[in-house]
Amino acid sequence: MFHMENPLTTESGAQTELVADVILIGGGIMSATLGSMLAVLQPNLRIVLLERSIELAGESSGPWNNAGTGHTGFCELNYMPDPTDGSKASSVARQFHLSRQWWTHLARKGLLEPGAFIQTTPHMDVVFGQRDIDYLRQRFETLTRDPLFREMEYTEDPATISEWVPLLAEGQKPDEPMAATRHPGGTDVDFGALTKGLAQIITDAGGRILLEHEARSLRQSPDGTWVVGGSNGRGGTFKIRGRRVFVGAGGMALRLLQRARLPEVRGYAVLPVGAAFFRCSEPDVVARHEGKVYGQAAIGAPPMSVPHLDKRFINGAEHLMFGPYATFSTKLLKRGRLTDFFATLRWHNLHVIAAALIQNLSLMRYLFSELAARPRKKFAKLQRFCPHADIDQWELAPAGQRAQLVTPDRRRIGVLQQGTELVVSNDGTLAGLLGASPGASTAVPIMLDLLQQCFPHQWNASWTSIMREAIPGFTAATDWNTATTAGDVDLERQPNERGDHKPTRNGQLGNDKSNS
Repeated sequence: MFHMENPLTTESGAQTELVADVILIGGGIMSATLGSMLAVLQPNLRIVLLERSIELAGESSGPWNNAGTGHTGFCELNYMPDPTDGSKASSVARQFHLSRQWWTHLARKGLLEPGAFIQTTPHMDVVFGQRDIDYLRQRFETLTRDPLFREMEYTEDPATISEWVPLLAEGQKPDEPMAATRHPGGTDVDFGALTKGLAQIITDAGGRILLEHEARSLRQSPDGTWVVGGSNGRGGTFKIRGRRVFVGAGGMALRLLQRARLPEVRGYAVLPVGAAFFRCSEPDVVARHEGKVYGQAAIGAPPMSVPHLDKRFINGAEHLMFGPYATFSTKLLKRGRLTDFFATLRWHNLHVIAAALIQNLSLMRYLFSELAARPRKKFAKLQRFCPHADIDQWELAPAGQRAQLVTPDRRRIGVLQQGTELVVSNDGTLAGLLGASPGASTAVPIMLDLLQQCFPHQWNASWTSIMREAIPGFTAATDWNTATTAGDVDLERQPNERGDHKPTRNGQLGNDKSNS
């Protein structure tokens, strides 16, 4: 779909030609989301996307580099350590619904094929032991007061659990108490396919995508424009000047923002975090499991270690993934360099990292124990979920490499952040995204925030009304109790503006309706 292009500029002396209104650094879901919005809002914008790899979505957005969960809080127990407080789960659910509404809008315009990237997949929790059962019951009671969670079901009945998750129920001790929740409206999302679909919208509007173009320098000129320089896959160099720049380069984002001397990231740091998953593609095994099932993290383990068994739909085939298992590398990208982490260290962020590590010793112990574990011990974790799992039918595969954000704090000095953070320069011409999960699922609300900060005049003049029509849930006046956002819009029955009926197995993007 995408091909290598020649560099867009040539330099003559010290003069660099102005060639872009917006430069997007990084070929993942974040840049593609922003680019698709800009292409729809103002098609005449000159957009250039730079990707260091030979393909788009080769890092965290790639389907094998994440679990493909459309994060809604339906099953993510780590969002609710206190079962009486559903605020984070509720917030994430609303953010993901905004993403689904944007995708629905694009599908109705004939710009996106939902069946290529999203599948309806139940989201479930399964826990063992009375302590965790009491927790899950309270969590269920808390969340079902929210209209977005009203379809959630709860059971302690072994027969019902066996019906929901037969692969997990087989072989469990008959006298061990279990409980489960199930929400039928969950999704599995191939964020790699979605990224490429959104990127096509950019190129269809006249934007350009340069593969094998690695941005290495970022400098603001006296006139306020930015010059991005780097190397290309042909052994040459390039420079592009642009009015606005977004750095969506995953693990390399902080390094580029540091090179831009952005004061907003002073004291910020990142820690490399890697993961691996057991993967099964045996049809007989895969056919016996539907959905994404989360469990409870072991006592003393960090929240990010919650085990989950995921049904995946990738390139037209079905698979199972189980994990995560922690891995370690000083790379900040899967295809990065071993020097990546060290290149982000500054005298003003060393104490921030040290403070964060001291406050998270349990995380360090978990990491060391994971790294020391032999394959059989790792597989035993899967067998706790699926007692009859056969190690010969599963392979341990590396997933993505991420950069966990660490931010300065007056009281605690350094804080390990579990989410993402958008940083924007004072003049609004440079923005970057730092951090990891829930990342891709919340790409649309994050980019809506960016549009308001970086394009205030356009936003106030006309973009607000366009985006509120495209994303009804974006308005603060949305009544989630009466909106249809808790259900799915079946695009198979909804023609798009071209008059086509999109055939989708599930391809249900969720609501594009509200009170409007």
